[in-house]
Amino acid sequence: MKLIRHIQRCNKHNPHDYVPFVVDGELVGRFRHAFEKRLADWPDVFDVSKCAVSLHEKLQGYEPRSSAIDAVLRELLACGEHLYLPYLLDEMYAVTANRREEALFEIDRSASALFGIRAFGQHLNGFVRKRDGMHMWLGQRAADKGTFPGKLDHLVAGGLPVGISLERNLHKECREEAGIGDVLARLAIPVGAVSYNVDTEQGFKYDTLYCYDLELPHDFVPRCTDGEVDSFQLLPIEQVMRIVLETDDFKPNCNLVMIDFLLRHGFIGPAHEEYLALMTGLHPAMRIPDHMAGEL
Repeated sequence: MKLIRHIQRCNKHNPHDYVPFVVDGELVGRFRHAFEKRLADWPDVFDVSKCAVSLHEKLQGYEPRSSAIDAVLRELLACGEHLYLPYLLDEMYAVTANRREEALFEIDRSASALFGIRAFGQHLNGFVRKRDGMHMWLGQRAADKGTFPGKLDHLVAGGLPVGISLERNLHKECREEAGIGDVLARLAIPVGAVSYNVDTEQGFKYDTLYCYDLELPHDFVPRCTDGEVDSFQLLPIEQVMRIVLETDDFKPNCNLVMIDFLLRHGFIGPAHEEYLALMTGLHPAMRIPDHMAGEL
């Protein structure tokens, strides 16, 4: 088996199945063609043209745009159209063409794939150096999790909502998911980011995951406080690499962050047959159909 299969799995996307979502002349997302037709029911919110969907010109500014989109989502939910939107999470994500700090408006996290927006998260590699080599802490997702129940996961991982800094959100996730206090969490080192774009049942996921390394003391034992993790285990890094290589036991996007860790720490070196493919595959750009490129 090959490591690149994980990157390929997380990047199965056909841009021809979508129409671009453009705001202020910038590509911020995309809609499936079926949902594009549904958007025509809100002519005061969306301008649906042949090559793209944009917001109505009267919607200017962060708050008016956010309120209008929220009203559309709540109407979809009230109509019982669970195929498009089964629920709201009341956790708001930034809608942006670039950095989350440059958000044009915000949208409920549950609709991020429906609107095909770029979503952001944080994953932390918690590891321990022992005499016999590096070990990594892994969590096993709770059996009742709504997504990927029972799969292996990072020690700490979570989404990144609006209105909170990267540092504060990371510290919050550390406390909730692994019982890591702020003093220890401040030692986490930002080491870059990975991204992927993949078609899902709801729509398009274009995610950027900020990655962190945290070397933990030998006597540290994680403790989940939010019920999202059933158990933890500390494994030699060679065993972690075998799990990534030989199984699909990890939550899919965790494999990407694990591969990034293995590359950065030299466990996958330049002589590895997949080295260059892995290095470039972890940072794909959002693709658009060739015939639409000149329209945006």
